[in-house]
Amino acid sequence: MTVRIALIGCGAIGTAALELLREDAGLSVAAIVVPADAFAATKDVAARLAPGAQVVSAVPAEGIDLVVEAAGHAAIEAHVLPALQRGTPCVVASVGALSAQGFAEKLEAAAVAGKTQVQLIAGAIGAIDALAAARIGGLDTVRYTGRKPPHAWKGTPAEQGRDLGALTAATVIFEGSAREAATLYPKNANVAATVSLAGLGLDRTSVRLIADPSVTENVHTVEAEGAFGNFELTMRNKPLAANPKTSALTVYSAVRALRNRVAALTI
Repeated sequence: MTVRIALIGCGAIGTAALELLREDAGLSVAAIVVPADAFAATKDVAARLAPGAQVVSAVPAEGIDLVVEAAGHAAIEAHVLPALQRGTPCVVASVGALSAQGFAEKLEAAAVAGKTQVQLIAGAIGAIDALAAARIGGLDTVRYTGRKPPHAWKGTPAEQGRDLGALTAATVIFEGSAREAATLYPKNANVAATVSLAGLGLDRTSVRLIADPSVTENVHTVEAEGAFGNFELTMRNKPLAANPKTSALTVYSAVRALRNRVAALTI
């Protein structure tokens, strides 16, 4: 059986996912959902990577088995919630959207109403399974530190009061809760939201974001302590070539989630 997918978004993440999925016999991208002003460019990408896909402005009500969001936070409100309510399972990449007060509950309620499920991918960070398991036994502290080269923070509040291009040493640009981090840095701090949702929650997970001219990779560190013991995980992810704010691992995480839908054996 082939799973028919509606992909929301055809930017850096969406295009990279299409490139990896085009050889998958069990997965078929049937629709690519983008705003009307992006139709022309998206049709060019679809012709090359997903010739069987229709380019549309909303998820088709029929003929879709799975919706995959890779378009940013607004797309969840506009497209994922209605799909869930119709009973179509969804995979969400923009986990930072759940930092908005009550939004995680809203997403869950839509899935319950549609008698289906929404999956949040781990994205650029590992050990999410260990963190979620540790929560069952009791977690005391969880801290996430995100370190990226200065240019990866352009177009964010990190530019206020400082010249990112002139930094000569590692500079802390944010320190606070995961909810605040994901709200202020939605394109950079999806990892913070993912870590918090797996562990202590958005308000009890501490976050530090750093602009560091000495690194060329996106460096993510998670520290956790609780009844299970403690762990510290550091990942040095290469950025997605088309978007330095995003780790390439985010794309691989999304593709893994899709392949697990059709695989006979998963891990």
